[in-house]
Amino acid sequence: MAFVLAEAVEILQRTPSVVRALLWDLSDPWTRANTEPNGWSPFDVVGHLIHGEETDWIPRLRIILAHGDARPFDPFDREAQFLNSKGKTLHQLIQRFAALRAENLKILAGLNLTPAQMQLRGRHPALGTVTVEQLLATWTTHDLTHLAQISRVMAKRYATPVGPWKQYIGVLQR
Repeated sequence: MAFVLAEAVEILQRTPSVVRALLWDLSDPWTRANTEPNGWSPFDVVGHLIHGEETDWIPRLRIILAHGDARPFDPFDREAQFLNSKGKTLHQLIQRFAALRAENLKILAGLNLTPAQMQLRGRHPALGTVTVEQLLATWTTHDLTHLAQISRVMAKRYATPVGPWKQYIGVLQR
């Protein structure tokens, strides 16, 4: 399937609203629970999404547009949210994520990327050569991955209480 920026933006625009709808005003057992070894709670995921908005998607896009693959991307700290979210409430994180995402989508729209620009190459420190199109497709699928992760972690709180129905609940099989 071909990447279509307008379709990707449909997802990117909605993610903050979905996060808010899933998590706003839930009790800590839902939002702070970590049901997987070395996993993240929904609170941690929102912090991670914020860090991505600040240091990953648009900053890396700007590096490609300005330098191509002559300058590698800055490494991304996949666990920065643990320090950055300390002392903050989930409400603060959700609001920050929504504001950053709105600003980043405004920047993206203002770039008016051409088909030729979508094929420009950058250099990921671990993956090597990547294109603008791949970066933007990854941003979109990254959102969907973390929305699924939030749902999976929350569902696993009831993995035992569902009893024999567990075999029919796909999210509990992963």
